[in-house]
Amino acid sequence: MNKKATQPRIGAHVPTSGGMAKRSIQYATTIKAEAIQVFASNPRGWAMPDSNPEADEAFRSKAAELDIETYVHAPFLINLGSPTEATYKNSVASTAYSLKRGREIGALGVVIHTGSAVDETHVPKAWKQIKKGVMPILEKLGDEDPWLLLEPTAGQGQSLVKKLDDLKNYFEALEWHPKVGVCLDTCHVFAAGHDIKSKGGMKATLDLLVEIAGKERIQLIHANDSMDVLGSLKDRHANLGEGEVGTKPFEELLAHPAVVNAPLILETPGEEPEHGREVVLLKKMRDK
Repeated sequence: MNKKATQPRIGAHVPTSGGMAKRSIQYATTIKAEAIQVFASNPRGWAMPDSNPEADEAFRSKAAELDIETYVHAPFLINLGSPTEATYKNSVASTAYSLKRGREIGALGVVIHTGSAVDETHVPKAWKQIKKGVMPILEKLGDEDPWLLLEPTAGQGQSLVKKLDDLKNYFEALEWHPKVGVCLDTCHVFAAGHDIKSKGGMKATLDLLVEIAGKERIQLIHANDSMDVLGSLKDRHANLGEGEVGTKPFEELLAHPAVVNAPLILETPGEEPEHGREVVLLKKMRDK
């Protein structure tokens, strides 16, 4: 699943209720999305429903026909660093399931949150259990399988990735596997204390990410403004230009060579009207 682009695609997280081949595609065409993100199962539960090959094929065909790239967001409950055995085991199973579903619907990447050790004393063990649980999953992935994309959180509590530098620990735990990449959420990184708002701040943050992970691992961007101030450690998304980040940093982001192969996916409040306006805004910035 190698892809080459000259500029990043623009899109949004889209609903699946009513079926991906119908509702998700309809939403994407309404807002003129070039890439979309979907949930492949209940985002707030551990249920792993059986696949529907006919529905998957219908979705893949329509997405291919419209040249829409697809990404999956795995359940929010996943926490591979959890000290609770049941949570850890469910997280490993859910990660494997999400990658399987990603392959079945033709997704290029599957996003998981980097999680928390919950207790500071558990941190060393967290890295060991992440390696033990995830490496066997990664070793089974082939060329046609999606990337596993690590999404750093807003830095709250005992987050395993409080700031971008901590991603090195994750990559080391996963032996710098070639199918492991990054999904950068602009709200999260701002909340964690990276000043993407000041002039040159977004460029500096992306430069740092390239230094840590390498340009080729930057596979997806969640384009979100933040309801809260820099370093708030709060994960509350705002519509572009209506939060503390503003719109200027997104111009800087779109001009950065590291995001050429990393679509921008909106996870902002609202539905088609709001996302449609934001897609237009980001495309205007991109096309400058």
